[in-house]
Amino acid sequence: MADYKKVFYKKKVLITGGLGFIGSSLAHELVKLEADIMIADSLSPLYGGNLFNICGVKKYLKIKISDIRNRLIVNKLVRGQDYIFNLSGQVSHIDSMRDPFADLEANCRAQLAILEACKINNPTAKIVFAGTRGQYGRPQYLPVDEGHPIQPIDVNGIHKAAGEAYHRLYGEAYGIKTTTLRLTNTYGPRSQMRHSRQGFLNWFIRLALDNKKIKIYGDGLQIRDFNYIDDVVRAFLLAAGDARAAGESFNLGGFEPMSLIDITQMIIDTAGSGRLEVIPYPEEVKGLEVGDYYADFTKIKDFLGWGPSVSLQDGLARTIQYYRKNKRHYW
Repeated sequence: MADYKKVFYKKKVLITGGLGFIGSSLAHELVKLEADIMIADSLSPLYGGNLFNICGVKKYLKIKISDIRNRLIVNKLVRGQDYIFNLSGQVSHIDSMRDPFADLEANCRAQLAILEACKINNPTAKIVFAGTRGQYGRPQYLPVDEGHPIQPIDVNGIHKAAGEAYHRLYGEAYGIKTTTLRLTNTYGPRSQMRHSRQGFLNWFIRLALDNKKIKIYGDGLQIRDFNYIDDVVRAFLLAAGDARAAGESFNLGGFEPMSLIDITQMIIDTAGSGRLEVIPYPEEVKGLEVGDYYADFTKIKDFLGWGPSVSLQDGLARTIQYYRKNKRHYW
C-alpha cells in the first residue's frame, strides 16, 4: 500500500467502465491512495455498471456518464490523465455471438477511440487494458502461458484480441505506454448478478444464496482457475505503476485449479444452501466450451512480483457475506 501511494498520490486517473465490477473496485482502492479519480461509464443495462458500486467513495470521484465511443467526449476525458485503466467493454461470450456488431463496437471501436484520443491529446498517459483468457481459445497445452497461440473460438475473444493488438500497435507506432492483463475467472463483490452471461462463478453464488439449483454443463470435471477481485485490482495497480510493464501482456491466474463440480460444492458448503445438478450442454453454449483452462502467471510474477493472495475459501466467504448484506442492489 505504501509503495502504491507513492505512485498514485494526487495523480490523475481515468477508469473507463468505472461503475462496473473491476472498475469500481479499482476506484475504491485508488481513493485510499488519494489519487485524483475520474470514472466514465455508459451505464448501459446490458453491462455491469451500478451506482451502488461506488457507495462510500462517490464524493471522492468525478463521474461522467458517457459513451467512450464518442470521440468528442473521449478526447476531453483523456486530457491530463496520468493513468488510464481501460476496463470498458462487453465480456459475454454468448452475447458476442448473438450480436457480433455490438461486441465490435464495445471491444474494438471504443478501444480505438481511446487510443486515438491519447495519441492526439495525451500521448504520455500510461494505459492498462483488460484482456481475457478467451483470447487463447481452446488450450493446446496447460498451463497456458503468454506464448500460447491466440486462437479465439468466439466473437468476443477475437475482438478482445484485436483490442489488445491495437494497444500494442499504438505503443510501437506512437510511443504510448500500454500494458494488457489477460484475466481469468474473476469473482467477488460488486459484480453484475442479474444473469450468468458475464461470468459463471458469481452467478453460481447468487443461485446458492437463493437456495436454487446450480446447473453444471457436461460432466462437471472441466478445470478452471479463479482470482478474487482484490488480487486483480492489485495486478492493475502494479501494471500501471511499474515502468517495466510497458509494452507487455501478462496472464493472471489462480491457486491450484479446480473442477467445476468441486468449486460449486465449495460455494454450496460456504453458503449453506443451494443444490448441484450436472446436465448436458445446451446447443447455444456447446460450441463455446474450451475444456480445461488454467494459466501460467510466471511472467507477471517475475516482472512485477504479482501472485494471487486470497484463497478460494476466503474469497468465497467474503463474496457471500457481501451479497447477503447488499443483494437488493444486485438482484
